Amino acid sequence: MSAKKEKHIPLSRNEILWIALFYFVFAFLYHITIKFNGYGRDVSLFDHLLNPVNFVRTSGLHYFLFFLASIPIWYLVFVKLRTWSMRNRILMTLGCLPVFVLSTQQVYYVITEYLEWGHLGGTGQVWDIYIPALFYLIQFGILYAYEHYKENQRKLIIEGELRQAALQSELAAIKAQLNPHFLYNVFNTINASVPAENEQTRAMIAQLSDLFRYQLQASQTDLVPLRDELEFVRKYLDLEKARFEDRLKINIEVAESLMDEQVPPMLLQPLVENSVKHGLSSLIEGGSIHIYIFKEEGKLRFEISDTGIGISDKAAAFDKGIGLKNTRIRLAKRYQSTLELLDNSPRGLTIRFAL
Repeated sequence: MSAKKEKHIPLSRNEILWIALFYFVFAFLYHITIKFNGYGRDVSLFDHLLNPVNFVRTSGLHYFLFFLASIPIWYLVFVKLRTWSMRNRILMTLGCLPVFVLSTQQVYYVITEYLEWGHLGGTGQVWDIYIPALFYLIQFGILYAYEHYKENQRKLIIEGELRQAALQSELAAIKAQLNPHFLYNVFNTINASVPAENEQTRAMIAQLSDLFRYQLQASQTDLVPLRDELEFVRKYLDLEKARFEDRLKINIEVAESLMDEQVPPMLLQPLVENSVKHGLSSLIEGGSIHIYIFKEEGKLRFEISDTGIGISDKAAAFDKGIGLKNTRIRLAKRYQSTLELLDNSPRGLTIRFAL
């Protein structure tokens, strides 16, 4: 869930109309009930039902007070306390019931006495407690049921979107496997067509083909031996050396005992590529890349250092390209590890992390 506070969605026009209809229906039914219980015996049923003054006197005012008293309670339990558990919100709603009943009853009595409309008296006043309480429970019961319905609809929409996203991810993964496989075969075809005397070109095409083959294999597994990952990085750097020639120096320092350690595939190459592309490529004299992997306190630790131009704004570096950003996300999600960017001495950048 987002760290931002969830905003309440305002009521739609249709929801407001349904609320108005709900109150009108209940008020009108109460209006009919009052007539059949002897109110206005001297007035015919037809005239009684269609007389707006009678409607306001018998039920309209009372239900309008219900509406006004319901607004702050609705706002409290459905907006302000929305993050509370359903149990606690229902308890709060029940706790507001006496306030709702007594406040609407007393205000109704004051207004009707002032207007000399009259109201129930004696033991009959119990109906001005029972009916508001019953209406209150029905009203908020419907509101909670409607909220539950909307929440289920929202979940169904989210589940549909997640299924669609999963399908798209699955298709993207299939394409990610097909593309390297296709290119791998194409490189082999090109390599076979290159004349034997162009041995260096044939070797570079073969290395590039191996890179795509490793990428294809990496897309089908979660972990690979460190030996395979380093071999992939070496072939990538060999191709870069063909461009940089003597301007690029490479040093890989890893104990033989660590070569069978399991690591995520395609973990080091984006970091090494970052050093070449952003650290060394702009330097006429070139530079060096040093990869140091060792084990300490039960963790496999990595340091990739270069003698390039370095990075002044290290926080912003994760927003400039996908290599550092994606590697940081992979490490955080799988190992709860942090990707550190440090200044190298005397110049350049050092990247550190641990598995």
